[in-house]
Amino acid sequence: MTQTTTRQRQTTHAELLRRAEAAVTELDGALRHAGITLPSLRVETSSYCAPAVVLVDLGRCNTETAEKLATAIRTALPEAREHGGRP
Repeated sequence: MTQTTTRQRQTTHAELLRRAEAAVTELDGALRHAGITLPSLRVETSSYCAPAVVLVDLGRCNTETAEKLATAIRTALPEAREHGGRP
């Protein structure tokens, strides 16, 4: 029974990593289509070692990129425009 549980966890972790990698690829493509590049966008390195949590690291960006990202979100989401991007 322990082997099955361990195997299930490994499969689950592997699937979470695949999903995170796909999300990074999808987000990178969408951002690049909007003229935005997050150079540090990646699956968090520790996610490959820690099966409990799989994270996407958006990384750092310069002020111009942050402004472009905010503009893209406001443009795409009417409710963000109405509230200036604030909840």
